[in-house]
Amino acid sequence: MSGPELYALLPLLILVLGSTSVLMIGAWNPTRRPLFLIGVVTALTAATAAAFWPAPLAEVSRMFSCGPYARFFTVLWSLAAAMCLLLSLRCGEDRRFPGGEYTALVLFAAAGMSLLSAATSLIGVFLGLESFTLVLYILIAIDKNCAFGTEAGLKYLVMGIVATGLLTFGIALIYAATGTFHLPEAMTGLGTEAGLRPLGMLGWGLLLCAIGFKASLVPFHLWTPDVYQGAPSPVTALLSTGAKGSLLAALIVVMQGVPIPSLADLAPVLSALAVLSMLVGSLCALRQTNIKRMLAYSSIVHMGYVLTALLAGGSAGFSAVVFYLVVYTIANFGAFGVITSFAIQGREPQEYADLAGLGYHHPRRGAALAFFLLSLAGVPPAAGFIGKFGIFYAAIEAGYLGLALLGVLASLLSMYYYLRPIIVLFMADERSACLHRGAIEEHGVLAFCLAATLLLGLYPGPLLNLVIAILPG
Repeated sequence: MSGPELYALLPLLILVLGSTSVLMIGAWNPTRRPLFLIGVVTALTAATAAAFWPAPLAEVSRMFSCGPYARFFTVLWSLAAAMCLLLSLRCGEDRRFPGGEYTALVLFAAAGMSLLSAATSLIGVFLGLESFTLVLYILIAIDKNCAFGTEAGLKYLVMGIVATGLLTFGIALIYAATGTFHLPEAMTGLGTEAGLRPLGMLGWGLLLCAIGFKASLVPFHLWTPDVYQGAPSPVTALLSTGAKGSLLAALIVVMQGVPIPSLADLAPVLSALAVLSMLVGSLCALRQTNIKRMLAYSSIVHMGYVLTALLAGGSAGFSAVVFYLVVYTIANFGAFGVITSFAIQGREPQEYADLAGLGYHHPRRGAALAFFLLSLAGVPPAAGFIGKFGIFYAAIEAGYLGLALLGVLASLLSMYYYLRPIIVLFMADERSACLHRGAIEEHGVLAFCLAATLLLGLYPGPLLNLVIAILPG
């Protein structure tokens, strides 16, 4: 690999080399807090490099882009890793996470998510996806004293192996049909004037099965609530945002290369996945009394929204997807950050009964949790409203009026399951559990997420303009 290529990959190299260095330091000095803080500094350094140091090349080895679009998501996932590590400072001490290993895995996960977001080749998609998936197998079950975590890790591992097999076979069929792994040529070569080639249709079917698992689309969603509940909240926040968001970022590049006749063959399947995800996710979320399981089912609904915008395509659809990924990441980290800040001796308040009266006893964090949930519901002035508006507008403009109406109805239904924990927070006089007052780093993450959610809701223009400017193609 040449010098310019290495320089173009500098942000990723900072994450990978930082991960390796922390792992080696941890073998000699396993003190958790310094290792976590080194990881935070490494992630922020990578984000700074991605934002301010331009790459000398547009693409590396015809596998990974180094353009503004790829750098944008490198910044986002590096910041997500930094927030995950900050939220883990007290949580990791209470639950005795191995400091070096945990920090190294989080940084490597951010590198894998950045690689996937930058992929311009089917091989790049596979390498990026499996890089962070293998890490998440370990992170989900990293708390050896939690039976739920062990069960969650096993479920994610078994189903993830099946999804990896489907992904590999799908890539092989697409290569057999087109003779190339490079995404623009591969997607164009799959189509004919009449639609998709037979091998291409089978390859796309296998790819959609693997994508459905990774993004927890119905009917590939069954792992989601158990994994969300069993994993530590900082890990759940990273899983629910970066793992899904990086895949959707790569799908934008994939969908841009699909010709219109081929898209006509894919549209019914993608529409069915979006409809099922919005309906099943909403109905299951209504019945939950555990906030992490509720957020798991609601994330399925959000993936249905995003799939609707992907199907709409065009500048409006793809920019709506990117903007929504940003606001969803911030709100989700905020919600799981509040849960983490309340944890005491490793025990997180997950049941609604555990939240009773917290709005009175901890008004700032109670109000912050309420605001994050309202953003996920799409209530103004939170940023989630702008994100959903962009998705439904793009769907209507592209002629998917039915999907847009279903999305609006699902958003109205979401008001019930998002307002339910808020009512519990502020309608009960008694505190049902003795919970922690929170650490300064946890309050810092919550303040950042709260400010960003409010700012993007009131003044989304700069981010929307940036997203439109960086879109590939």
